[in-house]
Amino acid sequence: MPSNPPSRRVILTGAILSPLLHVAGGTLQAQEQDVLTRDSVLRDPANPVLGNLDGDVSLVEYYDYQCPYCKTVAVEIDKLAREDGKIRLVFKDWPIFGELSRQAATLVLAAQFQNKYAQAHRAVISMTERLTSERLLARLRDADIDVDRAQSDLEKHRAAIDALLSRNDAQAKAFGFRGTPSFIIGTFRVPGVPTGAQFRQIVADVRAGKDKR
Repeated sequence: MPSNPPSRRVILTGAILSPLLHVAGGTLQAQEQDVLTRDSVLRDPANPVLGNLDGDVSLVEYYDYQCPYCKTVAVEIDKLAREDGKIRLVFKDWPIFGELSRQAATLVLAAQFQNKYAQAHRAVISMTERLTSERLLARLRDADIDVDRAQSDLEKHRAAIDALLSRNDAQAKAFGFRGTPSFIIGTFRVPGVPTGAQFRQIVADVRAGKDKR
């Protein structure tokens, strides 16, 4: 379940990534500070980036491939990035719905090594049927992913992929996110499911500020 239903008003906390997240009511522990630096949140080189790689606003999403809200909001995110043209989309897998979610996350991440992450991600996030191992593999094959190679690459790079998922999990928890999807947009913390209009307003607010990325 997401932290907020789609109808709930998005609550923002501004200027939280420069240089470390500061939360109301306390100081972060050292380990949390390490995962919440600007570079670790916005520019971890292991996290896939789509959209405009040189865009002026970074939109970071923490998501799970079994989350129905993530599937719905993916359409809005793609539309926003396409129409705006200046947004970096940073995808942070946060598989919180069990082993199938983790299997999907790791296989899609492994598709990077055949330069097909975008195809793999969009194929799986757009699935409308219940996720199973068999359906996952079939969906990836339909998207022209070499599944045998992806599985081989996953085994070869498993330590790095597992470490990335651990970093994503630590960040999401340190931000206080309670479910998927959750977002960092520029310097705004955005739990819940924004509408298309809310996404555009948040991006405009980021651009109106001094620190855009």
